[in-house]
Amino acid sequence: METPVCPEQTDTTNPELERLVALRTRELERALARAQSLYDQAPCGYLSLDADLRVVNINQTLLDWLDLPGDEVIGKMDVFAVVDPSARHVLQSRMQALAETGHTDPMEIEVRRRDGSHFHALFSSTAVTDEQGLFLYSNTTVADISERKAVEQRVAAHDSFLRSITDRIPSHLAYYDKDLICRFANTAHASRYGKLASEMVGTHLSQVVSEDQLPEILPHVADALSGQSQTFEAERLEEDGSRSFYEIHYIPDFQHGVVEGIFIELHDISERKRTEEFVLEANRDLEERVRERSAELFQSEQRYRLMVDAIQDHCIYFVDEDGAVTEWTESAQRLHGHTRSQMLGRPFLQLLAVDNAGEDEVDPAQALRLAKAHGQWETRGWRLRDDGSRFWAHTVLTALRTEAGDLQGLSCITRDMTAAKSLEDVMNDLNRELEKRVAERTQQLVAANKDLDVFSHMVSHDLRAPLRHIGSFVSLLQEQMGESKDTLALQYLNSIAKASKRMSHMIEGLLEYARLGRVAIESQPVPLATLLDGVIAHLKQENLGRSIEWVIEDDLPVVRGDAMLLAQALGNLLGNSVKYTRTREHARIQVGWKVNPVGGRTFYVNDNGVGFDLEKAHNLFVMFQRQHHSMDFEGTGTGLALSQRIIERHGGRIWAETAPGEGCTFYFTLPFDVLEPNLDFPKSAMAELTI
Repeated sequence: METPVCPEQTDTTNPELERLVALRTRELERALARAQSLYDQAPCGYLSLDADLRVVNINQTLLDWLDLPGDEVIGKMDVFAVVDPSARHVLQSRMQALAETGHTDPMEIEVRRRDGSHFHALFSSTAVTDEQGLFLYSNTTVADISERKAVEQRVAAHDSFLRSITDRIPSHLAYYDKDLICRFANTAHASRYGKLASEMVGTHLSQVVSEDQLPEILPHVADALSGQSQTFEAERLEEDGSRSFYEIHYIPDFQHGVVEGIFIELHDISERKRTEEFVLEANRDLEERVRERSAELFQSEQRYRLMVDAIQDHCIYFVDEDGAVTEWTESAQRLHGHTRSQMLGRPFLQLLAVDNAGEDEVDPAQALRLAKAHGQWETRGWRLRDDGSRFWAHTVLTALRTEAGDLQGLSCITRDMTAAKSLEDVMNDLNRELEKRVAERTQQLVAANKDLDVFSHMVSHDLRAPLRHIGSFVSLLQEQMGESKDTLALQYLNSIAKASKRMSHMIEGLLEYARLGRVAIESQPVPLATLLDGVIAHLKQENLGRSIEWVIEDDLPVVRGDAMLLAQALGNLLGNSVKYTRTREHARIQVGWKVNPVGGRTFYVNDNGVGFDLEKAHNLFVMFQRQHHSMDFEGTGTGLALSQRIIERHGGRIWAETAPGEGCTFYFTLPFDVLEPNLDFPKSAMAELTI
């Protein structure tokens, strides 16, 4: 700052006056130095700008903030060197208003340092005028508000985060202060009144809630403002005319022990209310139906008891899962002779003559287990009466389960078949005579079969010889052409080789099909579980890279038949499943069985493969008929035909259930009259059958 010069003339001739002037001048210089020091070291920045926004004066504090030297700023730089040029119009308008009115409102602006960094500042300006009131320059106080702006940004971000959370909550949330002025509302609450959340803030509760609802809620509001939490349900009429139900919570906002407002939370419980009304109505309807159904069941039970007690050559009684009698009917007493008091709680084993060797009877415990496992089991054998006499009977054990699958017990239906047994003995005598005649006829057929075998051998040899020649010459041509560039000729040769090989396989299949019609069935007990182990082991070895889940039932029975032929039939069926599940990432093949209601046992092989259209598979079991192109799945179309002939030679039948893309299930029956005991076949012996 420049030292002011007194405009008056000094009298240099007066020493005392000169001394006083010099003393006063030094005092003024010291005061001016102190003022300049305070100006430069002030905690805030000071800036003086003329009408053209050029820097007239600036304190050291602001220079330090801007990292600028004073000699490059004062009188040489305008304010736009340190602020964003986009603020030019605003600053010019501000300077004009300052010149006209003498003051302006504080303004926040971003200031740029020499190194390019920025900080936020608050500009507060006043006007300096001359004696005539003309504008000379502005005095501007510059305060660094960067820290405050950072806090405001963090608070704004936090508020935005909380707003984002509350707007995603389906509940209606709001806050009213103790004067019932809305200070917060989430989107769900505001939209209920057809407003935005920002429009709700600042409105009085009476401006939001309709007049007819105020008398209902104001007592709850008053209790909440007095510090008592409120929870109640209310019905509301929506804008579309529908009615909704809400669960409403008013929660006091205590601050330092004083209620400053209330939190309001609304939950839409319309769906719950409608469900409660529906359940209430359904319960009434159910009670009525139960009464009607109870009457029907009582009448049905009466008819059932009359029917059970009236049957003559049948009887029915009930046992628990351990075989103890739980219900003994009049028909059971009439057939067996035992009274109800004698049989209740006693094992039904007392009714079976299980000590008769050679009869068609299994262990009672095993019969119970099989009935519980498969739903039903049938046995035939001698039964005992109260007087010790016996009668031949057929018994059906049926597991009784609830809809949830819980076992409630078993029913035992026994039929007196003594007369049928006598007739069966007569039929056995006739059968032996018939077998004798069949044996004589078989001898005649053997001679015819020998001639057919000779013919088959000739056909096999005469057809295979040309094929072998074709294959040999194709191989020679392929070797001669070597790395020939004639790709079309190589493709033709490869097609001929594949076709001749396929025809050779078809001839082998045809001969095998003819042989199966003549081969003698060496019937013997065959444990299917052991036989399947060998077949599956062979398939696993051939498909090491595949992910195949094998699901085999544990209690596969023993059947009677030719082990070699049955292994071949099962190998064809399981091989089909392996082949047609090749496109599945995880293949699943299941083998099981169930009781056939018309006799015998039905077995099935199920897979999750590609399946086929059963309506178009009219010749499914005909030789060389395929449901998929050989380019997609290899094979000659002989496997199913061979399996059908083997099953039919055993007196059974085979059929399929399938649909495109839904897998395939093959069913086949193996009828037999008796169950053989489990035989101990070495696994290695069974495995040999599949090779």
